[in-house]
Amino acid sequence: MNDTVSSEAWPAGMQRVAAALAAFGHPHAPVKLDDAARTAQQAADALGVALGQIAKSIIFRRKSDEAAVLVVTSGDLRVDEKKVQALVCADGGKLGRADAEFVKGKTGFSIGGVSPLAHSTPPVTLIDAQLFRFADIWAAAGHPHGVFRLTPDDLQRFTGAPVHDVTVVPPVA
Repeated sequence: MNDTVSSEAWPAGMQRVAAALAAFGHPHAPVKLDDAARTAQQAADALGVALGQIAKSIIFRRKSDEAAVLVVTSGDLRVDEKKVQALVCADGGKLGRADAEFVKGKTGFSIGGVSPLAHSTPPVTLIDAQLFRFADIWAAAGHPHGVFRLTPDDLQRFTGAPVHDVTVVPPVA
């Protein structure tokens, strides 16, 4: 981890996230990792934390209005698209997968570095209740090398997003 790099040298996405965190009075600035953390597992390994402590940002496309739908969930879980669709699509509307161009165009971030905040266009956002298993979580800071620490309560306060159960229930063994 390299948190000594001047924020002026950070990519634009990280600078946006850092400015948003500062505006919230958040005590933890983003840190720049030595290696890219494009997946939750890579981020957990780089930080030495549990996979579930990584708050991964998954973007979907709401087909009715082309809105970006952001689901922030634990890195050790999979999003249940049907649950998300029931929460954010009225009158039987559908969710679709978001490709890299859609994600970049709607959020201002590239896949692998999508932050849960400081989007160029505010998305419809949901927070998975399973993140609240952890006191501290880590989220992408607008770039594959950038992350920042926060609590699940901070995440909810910063995004104003509702908390729901939006993950796949693992089968009982």
